[in-house]
Amino acid sequence: MPLVTSKEMFEKAYHGGYAIGAFNVNNMEIIQGITEAAADLKAPLILQVSKGARAYANRTYLKKLVEAAVIETGLPIVLHLDHGDSFETCKSCIEDGFTSVMIDASSKPFAENIEITRKVVEYAHDHGVVVEAELGTLAGIEDEVKVSAEDSSYTHPEEVEEFVSKTGCDSLAIAIGTSHGAYKFKPGTKPQLRFDVLEEVSKRLPGFPIVLHGSSSVPQEFVEKINKYGGNMPGAIGVPEDQLRKAASMSVCKINIDSDLRLAMTATIREHFALHPADFDPRQYLKPARQAIKEMVAHKIVDVLGCDGKAF
Repeated sequence: MPLVTSKEMFEKAYHGGYAIGAFNVNNMEIIQGITEAAADLKAPLILQVSKGARAYANRTYLKKLVEAAVIETGLPIVLHLDHGDSFETCKSCIEDGFTSVMIDASSKPFAENIEITRKVVEYAHDHGVVVEAELGTLAGIEDEVKVSAEDSSYTHPEEVEEFVSKTGCDSLAIAIGTSHGAYKFKPGTKPQLRFDVLEEVSKRLPGFPIVLHGSSSVPQEFVEKINKYGGNMPGAIGVPEDQLRKAASMSVCKINIDSDLRLAMTATIREHFALHPADFDPRQYLKPARQAIKEMVAHKIVDVLGCDGKAF
């Protein structure tokens, strides 16, 4: 099975009341852990690559690793550009064989966001590629995306119809209270997604797939393990998983997950070196790290996304 677009995936997810996991990838072990979990659970999958990941791992290596995952699993897999910051970046990924790209011009004025997004959509659609756009800005840090809490803003539902109509985008990332990175909400706070915003957007865009960025839950067991074995992560909590599941039962068809994978991998490697300080074989510490990612992804697929058994 070749790489696919998200069009049919999202149609099924919207009407089925579940979401597809979009997991960020940076190397072979992360891709293996994600795809092994999805294969076991027969779940459709989006593997997404940031501009930073392309620079780190090399664009050719990452593409070939994802193609290998398709061969090994037989799953329907979307290869997606996460947070493309320019037409040129999106064009490069389309030329490399990506089946989906995101153009993130959400920091620009509304009219400029439309203009940039429409240019990407026209080029992408001419090449059979789908486009995700963004309205509203999430706080937090993820690779090149850096937005302060003061500069973040919720999506304005009254803008979505005009935006989608004028750009022709295929899905829309909105801001309803999630945030990028592991440092989300301070302990003692009660994070609450703005379901009123989501509901109003859904009314204005019936049947249209919505995307949530910054949706990691920041599992405390991994934060504690990192700190136990020499780390210094300040206290933080993530987006409650029951709220993500509720969003997935509504119009949210794609939920991005990155920080949780990084936490699982880093905590496991730190623990391994603490328990086996003489190890110098990368296979000895990357193997349990890959397993930790697999278990994390399996949990997300079953308990948060609800997309297990939906691959075929």
